[in-house]
Amino acid sequence: MKTDLTVDTKGMACPMPIVKAKKALDSLQAGQVMEVLSTDKGSVNDFQAWVKQTKHELLSYEEDNGIYKFYVRKI
Repeated sequence: MKTDLTVDTKGMACPMPIVKAKKALDSLQAGQVMEVLSTDKGSVNDFQAWVKQTKHELLSYEEDNGIYKFYVRKI
């Protein structure tokens, strides 16, 4: 998937992946896509709740070898 920005939050615990993602997303234009990398298992639920709250779009997420990848489109 083509992304406009990648945010690496590996090794960080809640709430830091969300905090870093929010700060990074603020720098994007509407329609751009951000990839967030995380090793925090709780981030799956956190990101799903966060995008619902903020009305941004969680395009997809996947887990690969303990690394969670989230793709969020700014609305």
